[in-house]
Amino acid sequence: MENIPKDLRNLRACLVCSQIKTFEMFEMDGCENCDKFLHMKHNRDNVYDCTSANFDGMIAMMSPLDSWVAKWQRIGHCVRGMYAFSVSGRLTPAVIREMKAQNVKYRSRDLSTNVRHVPS
Repeated sequence: MENIPKDLRNLRACLVCSQIKTFEMFEMDGCENCDKFLHMKHNRDNVYDCTSANFDGMIAMMSPLDSWVAKWQRIGHCVRGMYAFSVSGRLTPAVIREMKAQNVKYRSRDLSTNVRHVPS
């Protein structure tokens, strides 16, 4: 459980899988779900480009294969850990191109853009 933050300060969420860690954890270990194409490990610039400090909600996922919340959030294939419900921000076009080159589909975790205003 070393990928679960022990402190609630300086938390960031991965823009691809929504995993929550501290900035230092992302820089030291990368993202266990996405580092093969995001390359955050030991790369401070990529941590800034591929994570966001602006996210909503926290989900603790301990049993990915048994969790209906993990399926609903589309993180059932991810490692155990803390995940955001929604992450504000978008990846840079260069990172999206890199993902596409590796046949990884990018799906924004920013749910704030999907909310429609309903008149009262």
